Amino acid sequence: MVVGEGRSSRGVRRPTLEEVAARAGVGRGTVSRVINGSPRVSDATRAAVEAAVAELGYVPNTAARALAANRTDAIALVVPEPETRFFSEPYFSAILRGVGSELADTGMQLLLIFAGSDRERRRLAQYLAAHRVDGVLLVSVHADDPLPDLLAQLEIPAVISGPRSAAESLASVDSDNYGGARSAVEHLISRGRGRIAHITGRLDVYGAQRRVDGYRDALRGAALELDERLIEPGDFTEEGGRRAMTELLRRRPDLDAVFCGSDVTAAGARQALREAGLRIPEDVALVGYDDSAIARHMDPPLTSVRQPIVEMGRAMIDLLLTEIADRRPAAARGPERQQAVLATRLVERKSS
Repeated sequence: MVVGEGRSSRGVRRPTLEEVAARAGVGRGTVSRVINGSPRVSDATRAAVEAAVAELGYVPNTAARALAANRTDAIALVVPEPETRFFSEPYFSAILRGVGSELADTGMQLLLIFAGSDRERRRLAQYLAAHRVDGVLLVSVHADDPLPDLLAQLEIPAVISGPRSAAESLASVDSDNYGGARSAVEHLISRGRGRIAHITGRLDVYGAQRRVDGYRDALRGAALELDERLIEPGDFTEEGGRRAMTELLRRRPDLDAVFCGSDVTAAGARQALREAGLRIPEDVALVGYDDSAIARHMDPPLTSVRQPIVEMGRAMIDLLLTEIADRRPAAARGPERQQAVLATRLVERKSS
């Protein structure tokens, strides 16, 4: 019998993490952070949790792991994309910074695993089936990706960066894609632009779909015509942005603004606009998404929606530690998981 939260080897019931949280008047995630030694807890909160642990005689998960010898103290950050995309897009490095900084004080290892090909996915499935990690962070998940379902079948704690749909069952952390897109388009409207195009991200990503929703609703809210010819699918890449912008100019040469699904996409769109002899923002205003270093270094500097990517990485670790600490079987937890959505903010620069 595995010794851990619930009952001891003698059959004596052990206090649960929920009971410690209730006694201390905090959430499960806060108890997990205290137990794992995270510095991101106030002294007063830490004292309350430690007092509850002492009063209830709770055995922290770290001790339970040592007793049970069935934990690896390792977390996998899985990226179902080619390595080239990971190292070329600022989004991924920012997520990695947030994850690494939050995990640094827990004593757990972080493994970076790429699963961009069928072969890599098969190898990953075998690795996960052997339960060589305590939990998994999934970044850049597409709607048809089989990895989340595999993790659910294996009952491996997992958190994904953005839900696959509105009915997501796994824990997830995302930014307010709808609100961020709507604020970008409303900003362009306030600047007198009325023929606003949108270069989307990959539309098999739920966050990209929500940005399209925000774009459309901003136009509807301003009683502007919604012309589907002004929407062109992209793929979050620079070359994809250049191709999409070229196509938009062919269909609607009178457009006067473009909202792009990422800063990298906006860099490609800018190239196509300049090749067409158009000035930014005099002829066409340009807005990106992410507020990465690319936005600040573009000429002119790019107006962009800032999503707190580093904070998203930290929040993913917080949620995952809570999932790992919950030793109940999946059937006992129920289908609902926590879905965290972080606020975005429009950063205005000279491109709009």
